[in-house]
Amino acid sequence: MTAIPSSAAFIDDRLAKRNAMLLAVAQALGGAAASIVFATGSLIGASLLGSDKSLATLPISCFVLGTAFGTLPAGVIMHRFGRRAGFMGASLFGASASMAAAYAVFTADFPLFCLAVFCSGFVGAFVQQFRFAAADTASEGFKPKAISWVLAGGVLAGVVGPQTVIWTKDLFSPILFAGTYLAQGGLALISFTILSFLRIPKPVRGVAKAGGRPLGEIVAQRRFIVAAACAITSYALMNLVMTATPLAMIGCGLSETDAALAIQWHVLAMFGPSFFTGNLISRIGKERIVALGLLLLAGCSAVALSGLDVGHFWAALVLLGLGWNFAFIGATSMLTDTYRHEERTRVQAVNDFLVFGFVAAASFSSGKLLHTFGWGTVNVLVFPFTALCVVLLVWLVAGERKVVAS
Repeated sequence: MTAIPSSAAFIDDRLAKRNAMLLAVAQALGGAAASIVFATGSLIGASLLGSDKSLATLPISCFVLGTAFGTLPAGVIMHRFGRRAGFMGASLFGASASMAAAYAVFTADFPLFCLAVFCSGFVGAFVQQFRFAAADTASEGFKPKAISWVLAGGVLAGVVGPQTVIWTKDLFSPILFAGTYLAQGGLALISFTILSFLRIPKPVRGVAKAGGRPLGEIVAQRRFIVAAACAITSYALMNLVMTATPLAMIGCGLSETDAALAIQWHVLAMFGPSFFTGNLISRIGKERIVALGLLLLAGCSAVALSGLDVGHFWAALVLLGLGWNFAFIGATSMLTDTYRHEERTRVQAVNDFLVFGFVAAASFSSGKLLHTFGWGTVNVLVFPFTALCVVLLVWLVAGERKVVAS
């Protein structure tokens, strides 16, 4: 009797490893779009606006808002048509959005640029689903590793995105960054090709309509509440600080290349630990990994508040990336404990809608906070939110221990 489940688990994980590798490559290409927008969006905004630079981060905010708006449609589309079809369609849409962004830069059309990056962000909602797709065909033991493998693809995104900016920013000089968005469209088309090789079973209509438990019952679980809160906090704080950093660096007399490289090191730190985060989760537990990530986020702000030279900015962004990796992957792994297989697309979509809704709010606030109150205030805000999440983790662990003891 035990030989059959073991064989099935082997087959499942063989397929899961194949899918995770493909999704990791697609993550490297799709994730590059985010790092390109984060490295250039506020700089393009500042160049196209007048004397009031408080809206300079609006393009980045539009990207994040697009991701928030895309989460629920992404869940519906993939629930109905399957992961592969949804991902491939999104890649084509992303290529079109990148072309529109390039045209907007050429014509100095700020509203069109914001709309184009909003559409790129909408595609980002599908990219965010890569990590869940990797877990779909994985055994319970391999799920954290599958998620980590996919997010490890972001290591390449951390190089591809900023290096694309550096190598193409002057391609159509004196119009900065127009070539960058043309290149971003090319990356989306390559991603389309990679995703065509995915093998994830389409949802069975009868099973899809079975539905599972009411959504309210699922989200009311203590573990869901804490997992979602930690995912929201880690991603929102990361975005708050990261969005403001290029403008803060330029304001301190540093160059666009310094800012692009800072984003590169940040993205590398975000995804580099993914090669071993899954193993760490298996060894020391999801809650401890999340707590470690929250402490690193607080450490980022402590470093940022200690100086304004390029070393301080780079070190702070590295800690910010490491903290996000541990906290967000840990929270994502916690979330997978809260739903059944037939409930997964609804719960994942709701989780990402909450996460990116708050991330959008943080992104919209970032430019205004920096412009009005300064770099110090942006970083001080990190401390109370990380402390709150640590308290929630303690509440979760204490509650679950009480249930086991009873």
